[in-house]
Amino acid sequence: MEVFGYRKLIAYQKAKEVVKSTYRLLKKFPAEERYAMCDQLSRASVSVTSNIAEGVNRFSVKDKVHFVEIAFGSLMEVSSQFEIAEELDYISTEERLDMDELIKEEARLLSGLRNSYLPPATP
Repeated sequence: MEVFGYRKLIAYQKAKEVVKSTYRLLKKFPAEERYAMCDQLSRASVSVTSNIAEGVNRFSVKDKVHFVEIAFGSLMEVSSQFEIAEELDYISTEERLDMDELIKEEARLLSGLRNSYLPPATP
């Protein structure tokens, strides 16, 4: 097993883009959100990359799938919070739509990663 094999995964690389985009947008949030929504958004976005890395290096298929599913849940948390941030005028609609596209791509990649661990369906 390659210890840093997760770094080669497109799902991991795209998840890092989600993290970097999140941190860029958090700079626009008001100071009073620093310990509330900003903290939650930064932790949720980093959770996606962390859970991919942890899951890939698990030995059982069940564990691998579980960590990918946790990553997916964290990604949906990021999506939800950016929707709220847009409604609070912390970010623009265009910025939220850009994040939506990035999140959709990452969701697709996580789904593919999850499916790659599962046995093929039998007819």
